[in-house]
Order: sequence, then C-alpha cells, then structure tokens
Amino acid sequence: MHIEPLGATVPGPSNRFTGDVWVDTVARPQPPGYATVGLVRFAPGARTAWHVHRHGQTLHITQGTAVVQTRDGRTIIAGPGQSVHTPPGEWHWHGAADDSFMEHLAISSAPPSEQDAAVEWAAHVTTEEYASALTHNERPSNP
Repeated sequence: MHIEPLGATVPGPSNRFTGDVWVDTVARPQPPGYATVGLVRFAPGARTAWHVHRHGQTLHITQGTAVVQTRDGRTIIAGPGQSVHTPPGEWHWHGAADDSFMEHLAISSAPPSEQDAAVEWAAHVTTEEYASALTHNERPSNP
C-alpha cells in the first residue's frame, strides 16, 4: 500500500477543450489494472472536443450540470451523483451547462500498450452543436 504522489492541476489543452477546463489526475493505471481517473472541472459553457474511447468511458458527475452528447444527437443532462457511460467506440463530447460550473470524474481504461491510442480526438464542438444539445436532451432521474 502507498499514497500516490500528487500531480499538479493542469489546464485542459486547447486542442481538446473549448473554454476554461482544469484537470487533476486522480489515478493512473496500476498493474494488473488499467483504470485511469481524472477529476475535470469545467467553467460554464466549457466542453471537450468530439472524441472516442477505444474501451469506453464513465463520467461520474460530482458538482453542477453536465451535458453529454453522442454523434447521433442523443443528449443527456446529468447532475451530481449521476453517472453516464459511453461504450467503446461511441463518439461523444461532454461539458458544463451554460449557467453552471461542472465537475466530474472521468474513468477509463486501456492496457499499457494502448495508453497513447486509447482516445482519438477530433473537431471542436461548434456553438450550434452546443446550443442544440441544451435544448434537445434527456434528463435521467435517479433510480
């Protein structure tokens, strides 16, 4: 057993995010496991670019209102305590609603040999795509 060293909080890179985003690495892969966990904080309206995870991703919302959209236009609005899973190969983006900060744990996994290729990034989400997600969405209830 050991305490993991603290990493610095880093700004989300502009080629992967729109708006102010800050990232803390919470857990790195520890053999024999492959889990990676990041605590990601989004300013109102901030969001990721379109991306896909080879092995899927789970987002657990800890604060604020999250917007998650897939390429087919399905949009989920989720709040604290709710989790959204995107299966392997599903193109999506996620970010904060336009009126609140949002924080989530981003949980994904990939074998060490695939860490560099586990996520594929694409174009930024347009203003029109973001606005459409805010008006055409589902709000899941807690079970």
